[in-house]
Amino acid sequence: MNDDFERKVQCAAAAGWWTVLVAAAVVLLQWLAYHIVISSRPTLVLTLWGSDSWPEVQHLWLLGTLVLKVFVFILALLCLWLTLLAKQLRKGRGA
Repeated sequence: MNDDFERKVQCAAAAGWWTVLVAAAVVLLQWLAYHIVISSRPTLVLTLWGSDSWPEVQHLWLLGTLVLKVFVFILALLCLWLTLLAKQLRKGRGA
């Protein structure tokens, strides 16, 4: 029973770390998109966002980035906890 639980915790930790990696790639891509859009300031973006001002677009984009980074950070902490729990379970089994 304990071996099954240990294996499931290890699998959950591995899946979580892959999710953190993908989320970090999304953050990187949106950062590149932000710099491209803000430097070129296409009018299409204002039309799509339904906004009239670039400061509002910048504020909302950066706020969305902040929220995404907070969620990724919380997920990384959860994955770290799962990894350490799996290590403790493995150490307890070997004793």
